[in-house]
Amino acid sequence: MGERAREAQGESAVREPEFRPMLLTDVPVITSIEREAFTVPWSAEAFMNELRHNHFARYTVMELEGAIIGYGGMWVIMDEAHVTNIAVRAQYRGRGYGEMLLRRLMRMAAEQGARSMTLEVRVSNEVAQNLYRKLGFRQNGIRPRYYTDNQEDAYIMWADLASGGGTT
Repeated sequence: MGERAREAQGESAVREPEFRPMLLTDVPVITSIEREAFTVPWSAEAFMNELRHNHFARYTVMELEGAIIGYGGMWVIMDEAHVTNIAVRAQYRGRGYGEMLLRRLMRMAAEQGARSMTLEVRVSNEVAQNLYRKLGFRQNGIRPRYYTDNQEDAYIMWADLASGGGTT
């Protein structure tokens, strides 16, 4: 079904976003998205430090029609990638953009030699857990009281990138 047909039926067509490396000039928009997505958001200074000083850090933004609608970041150390942040603007959630963004991070990590990827997720965040499982992540531990806002535990999840899990 074409985009016009979907719109005629009242469905929102998912448009293909563009990806590019995060720039220092993106930080104000990124921190705005960060505040929408997280109860304990990273500061502008934290992002600037990552971009300026952390040689393990890889951050990408997702743009739609020239506007940043999401971003993701990870540290690639040796053959492992650790997702630090991933978020999509509230009005674009539930349309597949988060999956596209995570697939992009997984592909980037594999291209840089990572064989596995890890992340933490709130035990209460079943929507995110479902996405991660769909892309090949499996629960492999728990971090007690990981989140400082409410002392909620985090599941530790891992994906095998060497097998191409989730990167197609």
